[in-house]
Parts: sequence; structure tokens; C-alpha cells
Amino acid sequence: MKLRPLGRSPLQVAPLAFGGNVFGWSVDERRSFELLDAFVDHGFNLIDTADVYEAWVPGNEGGESETIIGKWLKASGKRDSVLIATKVGKWARYPGLSPTNIREAVDDSLRRLQTDRIDLYQSHEDDPKVPLEETLRAFDDLVQAGKVRVIGASNYDASRLEDALHTSRDKGLARYESLQPEYNLMDRAGFENGLQPLCEREQVSVISYYSLASGFLSGKYRSEADLDKSKARGGRVKTYLNERGYRVLGALDEVAQAYGATPAQVALAWVMAQPAIAAAIASATTVEQLGEIAKAATLVLRADDVAKLKAASDI
Repeated sequence: MKLRPLGRSPLQVAPLAFGGNVFGWSVDERRSFELLDAFVDHGFNLIDTADVYEAWVPGNEGGESETIIGKWLKASGKRDSVLIATKVGKWARYPGLSPTNIREAVDDSLRRLQTDRIDLYQSHEDDPKVPLEETLRAFDDLVQAGKVRVIGASNYDASRLEDALHTSRDKGLARYESLQPEYNLMDRAGFENGLQPLCEREQVSVISYYSLASGFLSGKYRSEADLDKSKARGGRVKTYLNERGYRVLGALDEVAQAYGATPAQVALAWVMAQPAIAAAIASATTVEQLGEIAKAATLVLRADDVAKLKAASDI
């Protein structure tokens, strides 16, 4: 498995990251352990979660995903085989990016994860109420203390990310080495218009989320009748059931047939082929599903097929 650099940091990641938002929601603890073991067995190393996962599930309060991952780390003995990425800033218990909030939140995450360091600690979203220097200085303190190895940003726009990078440079602070935006064949503009060229120029690695557009790009949702296949995703997927969405599915089917692959594998391989992408986040609820999407990491699309898919998804 060829690893990719994470920004200018010494960390390197496999091109497929496991999205831990399913742990404690659509996947119980036992199945979570099976999936994480299989993920590592496939040669992957980046596990992405957040302190707020899974606060939206009835009966949960948040922190469930980190807790399951922590139990697995302790039981499996595989801490040194993986990179743990988590986030701060969107949970009601630790809202925003004030220095006090960051200091308290990281200790709580470390406790749940049962580890002494977080490999990639990310701002879950921008907090314009807090000066960037204050936020970045708090993160820098965590890096200096050894609690965090590398920091990253999620859901920042280009202007704020650029300001953050300049602040880190000017003040000699740890900088955001990664960006986590929504990015897939159906949702491109938010990343490509501004963020992508900035990340390329500044050597900020990109870890895309919703890489399969909530499952739409797997090809299993082709009509409104299919929406009942997932109560959790049906509402979002419905927005893709239009002329453009069907055009993208048609192109995915065509390319997938040429490679003896599945639409999901091709959709992920397309993301992985884009400039600045270090890894695409995807989730699975069964070991069989994971085995399918794992093949995307070794699927190399020809330039003309990358262009064909892009043209099909152009607005």
C-alpha cells in the first residue's frame, strides 16, 4: 500500500480512511471491532472520528465512537499500527475553539480513546468568535506537550484557512497540515473553487468526507423507491436523484464495467486521483462492504476516465 504524506508533517496515510461516525450508531461494539481489525488487515491506517460522534442518536450523549475505538485499541494492541484522527468544536459539551475548550476537550478524548496521544487533532468547524492565533496557540501547546502530533482543519473556507496558515507561519505555531472538506463527484464546488488550489500551493493534505455522497455513488439508490434502503441517509440521497445524478451514475456504471469494478470503487478512486487528496473517508457496516471499498485504493483510473467522470458531474 503506497502511503501519502500528510501535509508537511512526518505522518503518512493510506489513501482510504475509515469513517468512525458509524461506531455506536449503525454498528455495535462487536461489529466495530471486526471492522477495525479488517481495516488494518487490508493495509490501511487512518481512523477518523470526533468527540461529538454519536450525539445525534437517541440514547447517546456523544463520545461513543471514541469510546469504542479506545476499547478496540486496548484489546487489539494495534495502537502503533494506526493513526487516530479526532475533532473538537461541534459537541455541545465542548463547543467552539477557545483555548480552554480545546484543553479540556483533548483530555476527555484521550481518556475515551485510551491513548497518550492523538495523531491528528482537527478543528471540526471554524469558530470566528475566537481569534485564530488563540486557537492555534492552544493547539501548538498540545503539540509541544506531546498530546497531539499534527493538527488539521475541517469545514473551513479558503479565506479562513489561508489566514490560519499565515498566522501559524508568522507566529511560529503549529499549522493545519490537513483539511477535511465534503468532496465527491456530486459535491465538488465547495472544495474545488478556492480550497483545492490553496491546499496544493500550501502543501495541505486533503481528507475528504462524504466521499460516496451518503452512499448515492455506490449505485444502490436509483429511484425514490430505493430511499427506504436507509432511513439514516434517504433524505440526503433524495437531493441527488435528478438529471445530473443519473448522468453521474451512468458514467460510473460505464467506467466500472470497463475495469471490472463497482461504482463505489470507481467513485472513491476518482476522489483519490484528485490533486491534494491524501485520503478519502468511507464507512462500512459489514466486513464484506469494507472488502469492496478497500479495492478502490488499488484501482488506478486512466486519465480519460477521470476526465469522463468529471465531465458527467459538471453542472
